[in-house]
Amino acid sequence: MNVDEAMALAVAASERVRGTTSPNPPVGCVVLDAGGEVVGEGATRPPGGAHAEVVALARAGERARGGTAVVTLEPCAHHGRTPPCTGALLDAGVARVVFAVADPNPKAAGGAEVLRAAGVVVEGGLAAEVVARGPLRAWLHFARTGRPHVTWKYAASLDGRVAAGDGTSRWISSPESRAEVHEFRAKVDAIVVGTGTVRTDDPRLTARTPRPGQDGVRQPLRVVVGKGDLPPGARVLDDEAETMHLRTHDPDVVLGALAARGVVDVLLEGGPTLAGAFTASGRVDRVLAYLAPKFLGDGPQALRDAGVSTVTDAVGLVVEQVSMCGPDVRVSAVPAR
Repeated sequence: MNVDEAMALAVAASERVRGTTSPNPPVGCVVLDAGGEVVGEGATRPPGGAHAEVVALARAGERARGGTAVVTLEPCAHHGRTPPCTGALLDAGVARVVFAVADPNPKAAGGAEVLRAAGVVVEGGLAAEVVARGPLRAWLHFARTGRPHVTWKYAASLDGRVAAGDGTSRWISSPESRAEVHEFRAKVDAIVVGTGTVRTDDPRLTARTPRPGQDGVRQPLRVVVGKGDLPPGARVLDDEAETMHLRTHDPDVVLGALAARGVVDVLLEGGPTLAGAFTASGRVDRVLAYLAPKFLGDGPQALRDAGVSTVTDAVGLVVEQVSMCGPDVRVSAVPAR
């Protein structure tokens, strides 16, 4: 197997543990023996557990000696809760390390230099864009800014309505889109909505799709933003998952409180007002829109009060991907900044 194929396996391993490792990165690693055969594969364990390289090396055993480690993130060179991965790679006798993305965390960075100084051949940048836009997207943002990464997800009709004129919104998007959103929820650390959404829709804000290889469904933290009280009996107050009520309208206060809890990846599912507040403050890092092939003609739009008063103030986006999800069009975009 060549290193490109091995990196694809490492990215898949990274994606499988996304949402279970925060505040640590969901890293994937594949170890090839000297003949290019896969002898070990691993991904980051939950906080306090082994890093991806250590897991993969343990599975490879002596066959790692003289081989190649292919990893999605530069191996760490510092001793945190666990020893540095550079030491594990050197002890295993790995001859070559190929990684995708350099570690932006100054405390952990420098692994490549440590390995090179010890005589290991080190190559960086393989599939860097795939990894940076994939399983490590949120963590890299968190490491560089200190803020959780925010994906604003919404479903709307083709004329941009998130509900009909009478306020009904179930369901605008297709069953396929809703199933995909539940898969996405299971991979994030927190879901954020406003008190208005809780009063109007009474959502559970839970994931209902088990991840492959898991019996149960991992539930993200439910976060409700707003100064008003939550209605007694609201479904977000059940014991299916933890709920945090932040009595503020300031996105930075919200993200600061979440960062303090080690939250890295946030799914914003609030209504037009909350989405507008996050957009106006520049705190939307990705937009994930599900556009249903229908017109509603009336009703609330997806976004309002976003700080745009004239067309020259428009929030520019760069479209990353347009694809189909059942009959709906899925658009992934990031701010053009």
